[in-house]
Amino acid sequence: MRIRATVAAVTGALALSALAAPVAQADSHGVELDRPGVAERFGTSSAKPSLRTGATAAPTITAVTVNSNTNVVVGTGAKTIKVYVKASHPSGISDAYIDLWHGSDPEYDIDGWLPPNEQAASCTASSATTSTCMLTITATPGANGDGVGDLYANILAGTWNVAVGVLANDDEIFYTDFYKTHKVQRASVLTVNATPEPVKKGGTLTITGKLTRADWGTRKYVGFSGQKVALQFRKSGPTSYANVKGITAATGGALKTTYKASYDGYWRFNYSGIASTAAVGVAGDYVDVK
Repeated sequence: MRIRATVAAVTGALALSALAAPVAQADSHGVELDRPGVAERFGTSSAKPSLRTGATAAPTITAVTVNSNTNVVVGTGAKTIKVYVKASHPSGISDAYIDLWHGSDPEYDIDGWLPPNEQAASCTASSATTSTCMLTITATPGANGDGVGDLYANILAGTWNVAVGVLANDDEIFYTDFYKTHKVQRASVLTVNATPEPVKKGGTLTITGKLTRADWGTRKYVGFSGQKVALQFRKSGPTSYANVKGITAATGGALKTTYKASYDGYWRFNYSGIASTAAVGVAGDYVDVK
């Protein structure tokens, strides 16, 4: 299990995620997640920034970047992302921590937990007071063990909470379980085929394809029906596509429509995505019009 180890505070390398014993929390799927207790670690409410008793100032966070500020999209294999914390304190920054958790309460209701892989962040100082610290997080579809880092059920797709902590060189701490939110989504795939090729000008093209998305439980892609998908076209030469018509994915994610051919060019489907499932496009299928 990836639990950060405790290091003596006098060394200046205190690991932010293990200042107290882990608290086992069973989710609605019966999986126990041993996420370290926040309130016990910092002696304050886990829902608020933490400042140790007697401290004059907590570290200040100026930027938190998760996966280059893009959604975390996970298919049927493990996905590792980078996370960054930029923070300042008069004494300088020693360490930082980020995890992603899914649920409504950090102590009593957690469905999923994506902790950092490292024991401590890699921090690069830009000045005597400011550093940017990097960690990595791995999300793995399927039930792989104790639930830590696992996307074991599709119900976990959607909005996750981002917990952030920073440790200053003088051991002052800032911590919150609710710094911001971030989407963790199921990957989707589109296919397209336009026929006949070539086609006579004014003739009817039949464009078919399929929309599927990752099932995290089975680690397979499954058809995604009932979704609105745009048929798009671009002429030879231009680089941008234009919407032609909208269709709805049928049983098994099947896509099929027709359109009158007028120009040489590329046909494709485009899916805008939903909260749980990532947007996706597909390379266009070229059709020569005679």
